[in-house]
Amino acid sequence: MSNKRNVTFIGLGTMGYHMAGHLSKSGLANVKVYNRTSAKAEQWLGEFEGEMTTTLEEAVSSADVIMTCAGRDEDMMEIVFSDNGLYPHLKEGAIFIDHTTTSFKLAQHLSDKLKEKNICFIDAPVSGGEAGAVNGVLSVMAGGNKGALECATPLIGSYSKNISFMGESGYGQLAKMVNQICIAGLLQGLSEGLLFAESEGMDMDSLLSAISGGAAQSWQMDNRASTMHKREFDFGFAIKWMVKDLGYCLDRAKDNDSQLDFTQEVYDRYVNLMDKGHTYSDTSSLMTYNELNK
Repeated sequence: MSNKRNVTFIGLGTMGYHMAGHLSKSGLANVKVYNRTSAKAEQWLGEFEGEMTTTLEEAVSSADVIMTCAGRDEDMMEIVFSDNGLYPHLKEGAIFIDHTTTSFKLAQHLSDKLKEKNICFIDAPVSGGEAGAVNGVLSVMAGGNKGALECATPLIGSYSKNISFMGESGYGQLAKMVNQICIAGLLQGLSEGLLFAESEGMDMDSLLSAISGGAAQSWQMDNRASTMHKREFDFGFAIKWMVKDLGYCLDRAKDNDSQLDFTQEVYDRYVNLMDKGHTYSDTSSLMTYNELNK
């Protein structure tokens, strides 16, 4: 008899598609997948071993572990609590892991409601972008029930390189907010530095080689500086999603009385770029803000 747990993965988008794939290949679970667009689930089945379901009831009724990776708070509310949602069909004692980047308030709400059904909830947003999902090297920031997280760690580990327990429910989302705040600052600084260098006609390869080994080094510099200079902005994480994430940061800042002036400025710049047709350009296209607003 198999000792594999029944795991359902809901949401086969840019990230979830590959995360569920790594989970399937790990051999640790009997994997079911559900996606609101069934064609995506059918495509996934063509590449990986598992089972496709067409209703949320069928997806979760026998699941020991439910994993979700959606887009926004509204998506999660629909998946869980709508008339055809999964909430009434969850198995008592299951573990529910949400990899969506959501608001702090939604994570707490999900935790409270799932606790009523004796279900352990873990808010576990990820960082690493599409490349991290493809290569199975995401960083996971988790809040909620520590024992449940430890139980699910082998499963999460199939698509991540680092799993950090951050504290009670909602603290995984707070950690992701800090992550996004820092990225916003890094990209703004890198954008201005590159524009300054271009104005002086500096050799970009030599410049990046010189500064990337020092205190200015960052993942953004190593992976995006050269493509930013070339004005190539098709590398995964779109402005649309960064605006959503930074919006959660700014909303939470109002509640905890922190001052996020710089984050607000970058947020406003991204909104401006969306208005100018760059909704699906990746976040490094922040560099074009000045060029488009002369």
